[in-house]
Amino acid sequence: MGAGEPNTLARPWELDLGEAVPSLVRRWTAEALTDLTDDELDDCLLVVTELVSNAYDHGLPPCRLRLFRSLDPCFVRIEVDDASPDRPVLGHSRISDLRGRGIMIVDRLCKDWGVTSHADHKTVWAELTCASAGPLPGNG
Repeated sequence: MGAGEPNTLARPWELDLGEAVPSLVRRWTAEALTDLTDDELDDCLLVVTELVSNAYDHGLPPCRLRLFRSLDPCFVRIEVDDASPDRPVLGHSRISDLRGRGIMIVDRLCKDWGVTSHADHKTVWAELTCASAGPLPGNG
């Protein structure tokens, strides 16, 4: 899928480790996905936050975030790149654990997620379904 396909919108953004990433990423994502319902947007914001946090906590720079939005079928794809070859792990956390729930949250909220390895980086991606909401911003 790419930005040139009908009813598809891509919003790439290069992330800088020196920035206040979580709040900027959430605001940028919310601005890109204005046609989603509140619940759909909340799920997307949570998944973006978890994937970006994992890249910053466990990955290596540079990091990059891309969003893809499709109407038919209606879904949002979130991709986060980082330079570490280490793949995220779907683990089991306990209530007393302060961390370690990120990929569990992604797994619960998304219709699918995974990791694609490249020569110099990996892409962690997640797809969420949504209700069709009319034309995408800038497409009609």
